[in-house]
Amino acid sequence: MNSAITSCEHPEPLKGDGVFNSHEGGQGRKKDGQPRGFSSNHLAYSILDIPPWYLCVFLGVQHFLTALGGLVAIPLILAKDLCLQHDPLTQSYLISTIFFVSGICTLLQVFLGVRLPILQGGTFAFLAPSLAMLSLPTWKCPMWTLNASLVNTSSPEFTEEWQKRIRELQGAIMVASCVQMLVGFSGLIGFLMRFIGPLTIAPTISLVALPLFDSAGNDAGIHWGIAAMTIFLIVLFSQYLKNIAVPVPVYGREKKCHTSKFYLFQVFPVLLALCISWLLCFVLTVTDTLPSAPAAYGYLARTDTKGDVLSQAPWFRFPYPGQWGLPTISPAGVFGIVAGVISSMVESVGDYYACARLVGAPPPPKHAINRGIGIEGLGCLLAGAWGTGNGTTSYSENVGALGITRVRFCASSCTRCLPFWPKLERGGRGEVGVSQLTLCSRDPSEERPKGATDTRM
Repeated sequence: MNSAITSCEHPEPLKGDGVFNSHEGGQGRKKDGQPRGFSSNHLAYSILDIPPWYLCVFLGVQHFLTALGGLVAIPLILAKDLCLQHDPLTQSYLISTIFFVSGICTLLQVFLGVRLPILQGGTFAFLAPSLAMLSLPTWKCPMWTLNASLVNTSSPEFTEEWQKRIRELQGAIMVASCVQMLVGFSGLIGFLMRFIGPLTIAPTISLVALPLFDSAGNDAGIHWGIAAMTIFLIVLFSQYLKNIAVPVPVYGREKKCHTSKFYLFQVFPVLLALCISWLLCFVLTVTDTLPSAPAAYGYLARTDTKGDVLSQAPWFRFPYPGQWGLPTISPAGVFGIVAGVISSMVESVGDYYACARLVGAPPPPKHAINRGIGIEGLGCLLAGAWGTGNGTTSYSENVGALGITRVRFCASSCTRCLPFWPKLERGGRGEVGVSQLTLCSRDPSEERPKGATDTRM
């Protein structure tokens, strides 16, 4: 069956001199050498642009900071039920492990999975079944682990108490991940796409997120003033200051040292807001404006509350599979995590479509969704083997960051090799099973599209 997908853009007058007017070796410009302007409806960097390497570093840090809250929150939420509420050093090990696995899974998803710019990280869909399993009488923490004065974090008895619980989570996650890989690589999720739509995705994502509002409120409630200021700054930078160009010094081979206009607030709204908020907390800590009593409101907003962990933790630590011991399996845990896997798959399908829409690409085809879900299952298997206590899924907040920063892969005014189609050919006759893709730029004064290109896949 033939299907046609058309993506056309109406050119508008562009304002400004571009994100960077010039870069060394042509970086920051389109590959055809044409200068790139900027407006609120256009992209800072599209699929054929090559941002300078130092800008890529900062953009990557921004995505990392966007996912930071979710990645850190999952081990902290699990800590109490893992009997680790009085062992911040082990909590830091879990956080470093989930960071490490998230990086591996993101690379797998970008290169082998759905091939869209989607970051992979821990999934909140696994938290509810994990906490339910750990609340069973068999896995409830002994009373002595709840008393900080009785806990010796280096004792073998305490180590076994929390490790046997995380090993149980590991086994359940690894078995459930096999179900997700089967659904993805067998093509079953593509077959079920006819039943998965907005009315299915939206309630599922809401039901996954709603039970976590309590944790989000508790974390923001550490200091509501700082939390409100951070939100205000992100909105201010991304929505109201995005068209303001900031002159920055640039070195190029032709012009040597000169200044160029850079849309700083457009590209780094999250990074700037977090840095300003942290600097404010640092100043309030140095001046002892924030309370120094651990029980006082606002104490956790200080920047020196985890100083002992920084002194105890090693500078370099390489997580490895089976670092907590051999995983164990129980039917109750497996069935609970499988329910979380189903919720995670539905959420990821919604993320794929949202990401494709933000980057200007047509909706991902079924085989791309199959690959994406299958690679997410492989990521959950790796997360279980490494012992994160959680799985992996596509991060909706980073998909939202694509829309805020307007730095992403996209299709603009000419044919682009879309990331989730493995093969593109031009011309030729129509064939059964061929999808026809037309990407063009339309001149308002003309009736026919200008530069229309048909592509067979």
